[in-house]
Amino acid sequence: MKIGNKVSVVDEDLSGIITSVNGNIVVFKDEYGFTHQYPKEKLVPKDVDLYENIRVEKKAELKKVISKKHQKNHMVLDLHFHNLVKNPNDYDSFERLFIQKEKLMEVLSFCRKHHLKRLEIVHGIGDGTLQRMVWNVLESQTDIDFYNKEILHHQSGAVMIEFH
Repeated sequence: MKIGNKVSVVDEDLSGIITSVNGNIVVFKDEYGFTHQYPKEKLVPKDVDLYENIRVEKKAELKKVISKKHQKNHMVLDLHFHNLVKNPNDYDSFERLFIQKEKLMEVLSFCRKHHLKRLEIVHGIGDGTLQRMVWNVLESQTDIDFYNKEILHHQSGAVMIEFH
């Protein structure tokens, strides 16, 4: 360390230019004109050229692993009858509604068993019979919140469920 060199103090926000060196004690002046005395081991050179030839290596950031059950994509249950059975014309309206209700109860049980967070139920608009059945089933359930996907209640063909 020589007179005129720039130095910084370790663990403090203090730097300046060396004015004198007396053995192990270095005296420097900060930017405001105040003098400070520190032992040599508490100071580091503040020379830009020292760091010029040092290569900076950027390391890749680790990606956060998200389990499959907590992915942002939620499970979707489509209760349109042609998606549930092979020959939809073989069933009368009561049987259709009963099968749709059984499928809904089965999927709700599956979601609870596997600790899924969200489920979307697509019931369609239609005459409202299936929609009323879905809402009645959901109102009888505990530890869930549910709401229409659309702002206007009568235009919504789907319900979003969040499990607690």
